[in-house]
Amino acid sequence: MSDAQAVEKASIVLMSGDMDKVMGAFIIATGAAAFDMQVSMFFTFWGLKAIQKGNLTGRGFMGRMLGVLNRGGIDRLGPSKFNFGGMGRWMFKKMMKRHKVITLPQLLQQAQDLGVELTACEMSMKVMEIKKEDLIDGVEIGGVASFIADASESKFSLFI
Repeated sequence: MSDAQAVEKASIVLMSGDMDKVMGAFIIATGAAAFDMQVSMFFTFWGLKAIQKGNLTGRGFMGRMLGVLNRGGIDRLGPSKFNFGGMGRWMFKKMMKRHKVITLPQLLQQAQDLGVELTACEMSMKVMEIKKEDLIDGVEIGGVASFIADASESKFSLFI
């Protein structure tokens, strides 16, 4: 395959579990995929919240506490500012609906439908006591080497 025929790639590391940052990452990912780019997203630490099912996680005392305090699920994410104990999330969802903005669950589904590769950080999963069964379907598990391999071939890489 010549350089002119090579598939362009994009790589995104999502470290944040904030609603607005997750939304930005998925908008860029789906936009790049819509332009026929091969897109990979690597979810680490708080970014794992976006690809969790939302069930309680953790085996040990501290892992269970983290699971209670940091319960995942893309529809549970709050904004980085003005969350006000969940009121901010509710307010943003209402405003997004009124302005006909795609929801986070819809963006996630769109990314999967467009073939965006979703990879969960194995090390972060171990530290936070998150098991593969706690993740949504279609997520691969990998280490930093899998991200580096993707990023080294990418036209652009983002860290969010």
